[in-house]
Amino acid sequence: MADFYGLLGVTASASTAEIRQAYLRLARDRHPDHFTDPAEKRRAEVEFQDLTTAFNTLVNPRTRQEYDEAQARPQPRGPAEMAADAFARAQPLLQQGRVEEAVRLLRAAVHHAPEVAAHQAALGGALARLPSSAREAVQVLEKAAQLDPGSARVFAELAVVLAGQGLRLRAQKALETAQRLAPHDPRVQRLAGELGFS
Repeated sequence: MADFYGLLGVTASASTAEIRQAYLRLARDRHPDHFTDPAEKRRAEVEFQDLTTAFNTLVNPRTRQEYDEAQARPQPRGPAEMAADAFARAQPLLQQGRVEEAVRLLRAAVHHAPEVAAHQAALGGALARLPSSAREAVQVLEKAAQLDPGSARVFAELAVVLAGQGLRLRAQKALETAQRLAPHDPRVQRLAGELGFS
């Protein structure tokens, strides 16, 4: 992750006013409009965008705190650690209802460890909470079911998403699989009644 304080030339203890002053000074000196050479102008545009990202992150108390916390955490090494870290950071976001942010992290977890069924299942469940992503949720949950064919929870979640898409026959098959895997699970039995498959 980029050092936003270093980009702006301030310390981590800088006040919001100091951050604002540093940004305004740098923006004035390094604005892309000051350059006529096309290559220099492109370089300045990238640098200006980085400065603006740093400023926007550090001037907002919530995003600054998140940035500081992320900087303080040990950085994961290797794909498995990166996936586990992204998966763990997505959980509180889901609980807070920040689904789109959680989806971004869960996509990273799946990217770094596509063979982990729990990551696929969590991504599918999160996507199911976004109306525009229901079709993708089905695909991801089906992948999770392939990776962990013994998970009643994944099949139950898949049944809900399929039913929501109007795919009743596929939903019924997924729910039957969940019932076969966990015949005494009250959630699965309740879900059968809710979907009208009991």
